[in-house]
Formats: sequence, C-alpha cells, structure tokens
Amino acid sequence: MRKLLLLVFFSLSSLSSLHAAEAETVNFTTEEYPPFNYRDGKTPVGATVEQVEKIMTDIGVDYSIEVLPWARAYNEALTAPMTCVFVAAHNNERDKLFKWVEPLLVDRNVLIKHSGSSVTATTLDEARKYLVGTWRGDYTETTLRQANFARIDIGADFKATLKKLMSDRIDLMPISEFYFDKLKQDGDAVEKVTVLSEQPMSVACHKDFPDDLLKKMQAALDKLIADGTQKQIFLKYGLHLGN
Repeated sequence: MRKLLLLVFFSLSSLSSLHAAEAETVNFTTEEYPPFNYRDGKTPVGATVEQVEKIMTDIGVDYSIEVLPWARAYNEALTAPMTCVFVAAHNNERDKLFKWVEPLLVDRNVLIKHSGSSVTATTLDEARKYLVGTWRGDYTETTLRQANFARIDIGADFKATLKKLMSDRIDLMPISEFYFDKLKQDGDAVEKVTVLSEQPMSVACHKDFPDDLLKKMQAALDKLIADGTQKQIFLKYGLHLGN
C-alpha cells in the first residue's frame, strides 16, 4: 500500500510539474505584415519577431509564435490564457482589453495612394470623399470611422488591401509610415497623402496574463531599447526609427 501511495504521489507531482511548465509557455500570435512580422517558409521572422524572441530568450521562458490572419491572431489573445498578440496598436478602445508590453515601435499611420491615380487629396478632410481600404479586424477601421470616413472597404488581410490599392480598386489605404518608407525603397509606386494617426505599437496579452511575467517581459524590452538593440534590429530591416 505504501509503495502504491508513493507511486501515486510521484505521478501527481510529475503531472503537476508538467502543468506548471505548460502554464509558463507563452503563445504569441501575429500576422503577415513585412518587414515587421511575416513568414520565411514556415518560420516567423521580421523586426518585431526578433524583439519578441530576444525578450523571451532573455527571461528564459518558453514560447511559440504563430502567423495567422489578423482577426484570428487578435481574437486568440483576447480569449486564450497565456496568449499575446503583436504588433497591436495601443489605443483607448483596446486599453482595458489586454495587458501591454511596449513599445515595439512608436509609429505614425499614413494614408497612401497608388502613384498616377486620380486621387488629389492632401489632407484628411479632402481624403474623406475617397474609398479607403483596410483589412478585417485591424484597428485602422475604427480609426477611420472615428475620423468620419464613410466609404470604407474591408479586405481579408493587409496583402489583399495593398493589392486592391495597386490595381486602383480602392483609392487610399492606411499603412505604417515605416512600411511606406520600405515600399518606396523597394520601388513600389505609392505616395503619401496625409497622416492618419500616431500610436505605440505593442505586445497585447490576455487580460489574465500573469503580472510577474508581464513585468519581466517589459523589463527585457526596456533593456533592448536602452542599449540600442531595438534600433539596430530596425536598421537591419531598412527601417529608420524617428527617435
């Protein structure tokens, strides 16, 4: 009987340790939005992916990163414990929905047009008369509605919206200013119209995410910023931080 009890005890202890290890694993979700986060084959890569990898390596916590359509990536962090989504704009609407690690970058979002299109807008007020595209689940849909844009086309994802812009099926689209600069460097026929918004771009974790782990992640990110590593990562991808 004693041997049986000891066997049960050690089995339960092992199971408890396994559950503790599983609970410590952080599941990250992200989207295809190069050069910040995207897939190289099946491997997640990019300027923000590297930051997340360095953060988790620095604090010694197991993690996974999965590239998904944005609406699904966002919903996973909203509903699944131990899950964080990046890169998420930290705005008033989302503030209480998540716990935040930030900033992976501070970005301006600009409206762009296809070069040679008939769009003549140079201000937000002038841009409101045009058809503006964004993608499902992205914060820019709310930003556009709050800015009183009435004609909004919702695409499946970022790539689909950019394709619509380049084929003149939409007139304008919002985009990270960093990514706009990268498109210009790559020779894409796009032009900046006006600034739409400015916000910190962050890691957004489930509302029940452990506070002690969140603090460790924030401290690791603060270190990346302070020692210049974050800036070097962005320069590696041809992106120039504004600060």
